[in-house]
Amino acid sequence: MASFSGTKINPSRFHRSQLKFFAVLVPMALFIALPILFIVSHAFKPENELFAYPPRFFVRVPTLENFRDLVTLAADSGIPFSRYLFNSIVITVIGVFLSVLFTSMAAYALSKLKFKGKRILFEINTIALMFVPIAVTIPRYLIIANTGMIDSYWVLILPLIAMPVGLFLVKQFIDQTPNELIESAKIDGASEMEVFLKIIVPIIAPALATVGILSFQLLWNDVSGSSLYINDERMKTLAFYFTTLASRTGNNVAGQGVLAAASLITFVPNIVIFIFLQSKVMNTMAHSGIK
Repeated sequence: MASFSGTKINPSRFHRSQLKFFAVLVPMALFIALPILFIVSHAFKPENELFAYPPRFFVRVPTLENFRDLVTLAADSGIPFSRYLFNSIVITVIGVFLSVLFTSMAAYALSKLKFKGKRILFEINTIALMFVPIAVTIPRYLIIANTGMIDSYWVLILPLIAMPVGLFLVKQFIDQTPNELIESAKIDGASEMEVFLKIIVPIIAPALATVGILSFQLLWNDVSGSSLYINDERMKTLAFYFTTLASRTGNNVAGQGVLAAASLITFVPNIVIFIFLQSKVMNTMAHSGIK
C-alpha cells in the first residue's frame, strides 16, 4: 500500500489521520438520519406529545397506544387489514420483477443490438424524463379505461413498471461493455439470451439493484392508482388504506396517532429493502467487472 511519511493512504485499522474524515462524515450522517429518527419517534408519541407546543422532536413517554388503535381500527373495518397487505405485496413483487426485467432487456437492445429506429426510441425515453406523473394522468386514464383494466391488479402494475430514468441508467452501464466481449461469446456459440444473462446481467447488477430500489418504492407507496383506477375496495393497496385512516376514525385530531403508526409501518419496508440492496450494490461494484 502506497504511503506518505509512513502513513497509509487507506489504513486497515483506525488511525488518527482518519479523524478529519470522521469530523465531516459523522455530522453529515447524523443530519441525514434525523428524518428517520423523527418517523420512529413520532409513531410512539402519546396524544399530548403529538400536539405539544413547541413541538418535540423526540418522544419523552413512549407508548404503543397508536399501534393498538391502528389494529383496533383495522379489525373494525369491513375489509380485513390482511387484504390490503396482500394486495400491496402481490403488486410490489410482480411490479419490481417486471420492471427490472423489461428495463434490463430494453437497455441491452438499445445499447448493443442494431435495428431501425433505435435512436428515436432512446430519444423518446430521454424526453419522458421531463414529464412528471401528473402531466400524463388524463391520457393514462383514457388508455386504461379503453383497455378494460379498471379494477384489476394490472392497472396498478403496468403504468409503473416503465421507468425512463432506470432505462437511461442501465443503458449507460451496458454501453461500457466492450463489443469484443459480446462478439467472442457469440463466436463460441452463445445465443443472444445467453449473452444477456451470463455476461450483461452480472456487469449491470449495480444498476439493476438501483432500479429495484426505485421500483419498490414507487409501487409500495403508490396511492394514485387505487384512487383513480380502482373502485372495488378489496383491490386497493395498503398505502391507500393508510391515507384514509384519519377519516375512518371520525376525528382528524385523534387520528394523527394512528397515522403516525401507519407511516412507520409503511416506511420500514422501504428502509429494509434499501439497506439490503445497497449492500448488494457495494459488493457488486467491488467484485464485478471484466477481467
